[in-house]
Amino acid sequence: MKKLLKCFLSFVPLVASMCAFTSCAPKEYEYALITDVGDIDDESFNQTSWEAVKDFAEKNGKTYQYYRPTADSNDARVASIKLAIKKGAKIVVCPGFLFETAVYDVQDQYPEVKFVLIDGDPHNADYTDYKRSDNVVSILYQEEIAGYLAGYSTVMDGYTKLGFCGGMAVPAVMRFGSGFVQGASAAADAKEVDVQLKYYYAGQFQATAEATANCTSWYTAGTEVVFACGGKVYQSVVEGAKANSNGKWIGVDVDQSNVANNVLTSATKGLRESVTSALEVYASDSWTDIGGKNYNLGLSSEFGKLEKKDYVGIPTKESSWKFSTFTLDQYNTLLAAIKDGTLAISNDIAAAPTVSSRVTVEWVSAFA
Repeated sequence: MKKLLKCFLSFVPLVASMCAFTSCAPKEYEYALITDVGDIDDESFNQTSWEAVKDFAEKNGKTYQYYRPTADSNDARVASIKLAIKKGAKIVVCPGFLFETAVYDVQDQYPEVKFVLIDGDPHNADYTDYKRSDNVVSILYQEEIAGYLAGYSTVMDGYTKLGFCGGMAVPAVMRFGSGFVQGASAAADAKEVDVQLKYYYAGQFQATAEATANCTSWYTAGTEVVFACGGKVYQSVVEGAKANSNGKWIGVDVDQSNVANNVLTSATKGLRESVTSALEVYASDSWTDIGGKNYNLGLSSEFGKLEKKDYVGIPTKESSWKFSTFTLDQYNTLLAAIKDGTLAISNDIAAAPTVSSRVTVEWVSAFA
């Protein structure tokens, strides 16, 4: 018995040693995504970016994982990035401007790791230094185009009493808002109709009591469509819409037609397309084509040496197209005019956009 026990004990270290080099070793995940304040089921940035990572990795036989920070703080986001790298990440997708400082802090600590920063550009905590190392690609979007398309199509479809409920007055939200106002104004002139529009920022990317009260009063007074622009602030719009049996709302960032049956359209960014594009470049060993660069993606935009794509717009699949009179042909004609420069859309957010004499805007919140 003693000999048997001695033999067993001598065998244990050998098994442990073998496990270090075989299937007993901890699994590594080459592709990683770090969530922001939400989770991967937020129907917005996290979910769409995660689905892009997951689909691409599975299609190409790569390992993948997501990590959720323990708190809404830069330290927590940095800790999650470091954990992903410890677990084998070679490329890390960071969806949202909240990662700007986190990516700034880690980019030079891990020069062998690639970082895809969506909707932001790396900078230090006090905004005194902006730096994008060669292992980072920053992806921004021309939100004013998506906002314009949503505003134009809504008025062309016959709606003339509109609202804009933004989250916080950050540049992306302001560009969406400016484009929405510009598009509504252009359509008002094209249709020769008068348009009323209310404009408001909730101050948070969450539903708030004030935002809900505002939206409820708008819909009660006859507002037909509200552009919900800023994370979960859409929940305030959804609640407000209950005051009007015909009340509609417009989603943002991704196609939100599956959230509720009264979504008219969505002003979208190509989150899935841009994450996929970055992974394509990484997987083809062509990172030098995009590393260290800042892309501002719009219509027919180049990303590295990939084929040009449209990275902003409104959803056009049949299940998402809820317009009654505005047609897909009209939409494509509008896109063509933007692409060839016939139609110019301002991205200026220093001041409120100018509008047609047919449009009356009530600035519940100052634009800038």
